[in-house]
Amino acid sequence: MGERASARRVVVVAFPQVNILDVAGPSEVFNATSLVAAGAELGGSEGYEIELIATVREPSLETSSGIRLLAHSDFARCRGPIDTLLVAGGPGVWEAAKDEELLKWLRRTAPRVRRLGSVCTGAFVLAAAGLLDGRRATTHWERCEQLAREFPKIDIDLDSIFVRDGNVSTSAGVTAGMDLALAFVEEDFGREVALRVARKLVMFLQRPGGQSQFSSLLHLQAADREPLRALQTWVVEHLAEDLSNERLAERVWMSPRNFARVFRREVGVTPARFIERLRVEAARRRLEESAGSIEQVARECGFGSADSMRRSFVRVIRVPPSDYRARFQSEPPAAPDDEEGPFGMQPTMTS
Repeated sequence: MGERASARRVVVVAFPQVNILDVAGPSEVFNATSLVAAGAELGGSEGYEIELIATVREPSLETSSGIRLLAHSDFARCRGPIDTLLVAGGPGVWEAAKDEELLKWLRRTAPRVRRLGSVCTGAFVLAAAGLLDGRRATTHWERCEQLAREFPKIDIDLDSIFVRDGNVSTSAGVTAGMDLALAFVEEDFGREVALRVARKLVMFLQRPGGQSQFSSLLHLQAADREPLRALQTWVVEHLAEDLSNERLAERVWMSPRNFARVFRREVGVTPARFIERLRVEAARRRLEESAGSIEQVARECGFGSADSMRRSFVRVIRVPPSDYRARFQSEPPAAPDDEEGPFGMQPTMTS
């Protein structure tokens, strides 16, 4: 048996008031990979070596949940080659993003690492260092608009769970850091190993819902007025029906013109766009979970025709239904002794 390759060094940057899941989530994915490597044929690899470094000299970091983490060192004393460098997020990220010494260190270190990335709002630190300029990136959905406003040189992707642009990766809110770490595992060791890790951690190799960070109902604000709130709930349950502006206005005892004006003011989009987004989300789920034809899904979700659904898909999520299904549909359930298992779904990687 040949010599085993050294472990890949993963360095996670944390700060006071970091989100503990931003650190622990990816770290557990990498750790689980090392455990799998110990009992599997992975070409002599030892998996990963995880190192937590702090932005302050004090090694004990209080997280946003009050639990303390003990860092191995701080960035100023970090030495040696780094395979993957990740910056975590959390409430303390705003102070970290103003730390000029940290930003200088990141600028010096970034060209020497194989992969650079962030979890959740950690993207703001990379952005402040200028490392996301001219790249596609994402962050927690609540902060995407702020990231776009403060750093206009970045091409913000609102929908993706994670985005990979060259060797720089950014992930969405909190647990999306685990999805990104699992994508790294797949890149390093292949799909079979990533699948074993997903099973071990009771994760999906590709989480249901494909590329959307959040549901349309969360994205679209709830109306303040009770009739409109009740109407929004009713719409979700009747997507296949006639949902014209006139019919919706009639349900809340308003004129069509006044209804359209009030709805847009309170919800933030026109009634037509609201309906379209809900129908696209319902169709996405059916495309992922059912074997029904695209025409059938279009009828069930109220589009009327496959062509109408295609236009809405391209407008809302930028891919046609057929491509979406090919990329994100779950594989059929495997037999108990099949290697694919219950989480055997095609991996997603946004690049």
